[in-house]
Amino acid sequence: APITPGSVRAADLFQLPKSLPFGEYFLPDLHPWVWVSRISKALNDYSFALEGPPPRVEIPPGTVVRGSVYLHDTVRLYPNCVIEGPTYIGANTEIRPGAFIRGNVIVGESCTLGNSCEYKNCLLMDRVETAHFNYVGDSVLGSRAHLGAGVILANMKLMRDEVLAYVRGGRMPTGRKKLGAMLGERAEIGCNTVLQPGTIVGRGALVMPGCAFGGFVPHGQRATS
Repeated sequence: APITPGSVRAADLFQLPKSLPFGEYFLPDLHPWVWVSRISKALNDYSFALEGPPPRVEIPPGTVVRGSVYLHDTVRLYPNCVIEGPTYIGANTEIRPGAFIRGNVIVGESCTLGNSCEYKNCLLMDRVETAHFNYVGDSVLGSRAHLGAGVILANMKLMRDEVLAYVRGGRMPTGRKKLGAMLGERAEIGCNTVLQPGTIVGRGALVMPGCAFGGFVPHGQRATS
């Protein structure tokens, strides 16, 4: 879709790090919600057979890895997590007990995928922290974005109709019935906050703890409700 006045480009929020080999799919001039729609294609086109899970990654007791999964050999796995493909996990990322990675997940370098957290159809760039009791579905998190404990990125409306993305001064159709949040680089989401479907949080912006927030937070600003 063309970029319109009051709209937002992916480049306004984040830049795909060089650590991720998917640059041709995630172009800066697209709407950020289009990136969500391209995650599955990027992974389906990826040559997992050429890379494969490196043998130096220790699979601890109770951890299940199935399907097309790439784990860099520096990934740290804990017991009792589940990783389903297609999934790509970058260097020095830590996956803690109880994490459930449901497929169509791309994770960059030095990220934290925490205990009792769930991930599906999402893109996490470098140094993203999702450490405790988070749900991340149909979302994009820019580098160094941080979710406090208990943060939920809701991805479906109660009426189950099309999600409209929040943009400056209005909302835009996305063509998606499932769409979570798009968080800019260094965005901070406080503990026990729920972000409503289609929420956009700018670079370095902050949503305070305990909110049920839906909207657009400009670069460097703060949302309280």
